[in-house]
Amino acid sequence: MSSAASAQELPFAERVGETWNAFWFRPADPRPLAAVRVLTALLGLALWSSYAGDVQRWFGPAGMVSPTVIETWRVGYGISLFDNATTAASLWALYTLGFVAFSALLVGIGTTYAAAAAAILWSSILHRGPMLAGPADDLLAILLWCLLIGRSGDAFSLDAWVARRRGGQANPASTRSRLALSLIGLHASGITVAALLAQLKGDVWWEGTAAWWLLSGREQASRGLMQALAQSDYLTNLLTHAITLFEIAFAAGVWVVGLRAGLVAAGLVAWPLIGWFAGDLAWGCGMATLGLAWAPVDWYRKR
Repeated sequence: MSSAASAQELPFAERVGETWNAFWFRPADPRPLAAVRVLTALLGLALWSSYAGDVQRWFGPAGMVSPTVIETWRVGYGISLFDNATTAASLWALYTLGFVAFSALLVGIGTTYAAAAAAILWSSILHRGPMLAGPADDLLAILLWCLLIGRSGDAFSLDAWVARRRGGQANPASTRSRLALSLIGLHASGITVAALLAQLKGDVWWEGTAAWWLLSGREQASRGLMQALAQSDYLTNLLTHAITLFEIAFAAGVWVVGLRAGLVAAGLVAWPLIGWFAGDLAWGCGMATLGLAWAPVDWYRKR
């Protein structure tokens, strides 16, 4: 008798329990989580680099974000390693350490420690300048803390290569990897629902004109596309409702095994495009990275 048939014979409560345990604790192949790690590290390097030109102006000894300013913005539990960087040299040293942590996370060397360092340093810079943080910054924080839970260095990494050279098991399944993937996937669906609810409060999404308004709010919007939208209500409505329908399909569809692969693949393109339309490409890339947690492991197996 097949496992699916035997599962159907179980009482409802037991089937729910088995589904719950499988979602959170069934050992998972590390390759999907490793792919999320690589994209997270690339996003982290991009966002970390965005502070380079202003790190001294914002956080230096005579910076604009002084301890007094921080007191009015920071939540009670917020702490930051950058609070201790009271000289230009110590600030640059700590900032350079962030590049090291994200680079180590990217190639997967000392991956667990790199994930911890990147998560702590990223949280530190957000708490040092909370007024500078945007939606993409929050997504990166979620990804980093989830990666710390899992074993993202067990594939696509120097750590895995060294382990194989020493005779270790290739791509070992892990409950930690399952837990991390489930948390990331849950956030992907939940944040999509939150974005949808926020969008649908505005009349422009119901009227079908949101695509034009999103594009017009960008500092460097494409003139050609702006003109095309201005001249065609049909195109504007099509793009607006396509965004809404994709988000609805993604939020609900990733929970359906048969739809999951197609929606994740579509999301790798759609999320960055939606972010670009909204003027926050990094946010779109972050959502695509979150969505990759739902990718089937068959994507990473050799054909």
